[in-house]
Amino acid sequence: MVSETGTPYWGRHGAAGLLLRAPQPDGTPAVLLQHRAPWSHQGGTWALPGGARDSHETAEQAAIREAHEEAGLPAEHVQVRATVVTAEIAGQGDTSWTYTTVIADAHELLTTIPNRESSELRWVAEDEVAELPLHPGFAASWQQLRITEVRPHAHDACRLPGPHTVEIQTGVFIWCAPAEVTRPF
Repeated sequence: MVSETGTPYWGRHGAAGLLLRAPQPDGTPAVLLQHRAPWSHQGGTWALPGGARDSHETAEQAAIREAHEEAGLPAEHVQVRATVVTAEIAGQGDTSWTYTTVIADAHELLTTIPNRESSELRWVAEDEVAELPLHPGFAASWQQLRITEVRPHAHDACRLPGPHTVEIQTGVFIWCAPAEVTRPF
């Protein structure tokens, strides 16, 4: 798709990426990031595994498929928690393009297998993500997607077992972890 300003956006049906969190040994969240290959669009920046949606796919299906293709992540190890449209671009005529971030968790830091679109895949502590040279689209949405810390069991949704992300209101996420591994506040 081409925007009204002439900027190309990949994915005729939009695009989606997977924001996957998993607990580090101390219980704090890490996010899986992809260092984009130099030859790719915005190469050399860090972003989420993701890409163009096929005509028959939901954003969740596209993000999971792309994460499997780009990082070797098996779908059965990913628990989707929410989806957030983080970019919407008006196209020529009455068309528009959207990028949907799919928020998900894994029970542990999963092993990854990069494909040719990645220079590197890395689990990055959530507090350190903004220190990297981020893809402009991801950088623009990162503050919205970050978690808000809460004390363990300070919210009813934190009563579920294991570390996990919870959307407590539209676009506001918290990280719930067992008390024995959560850092003091």
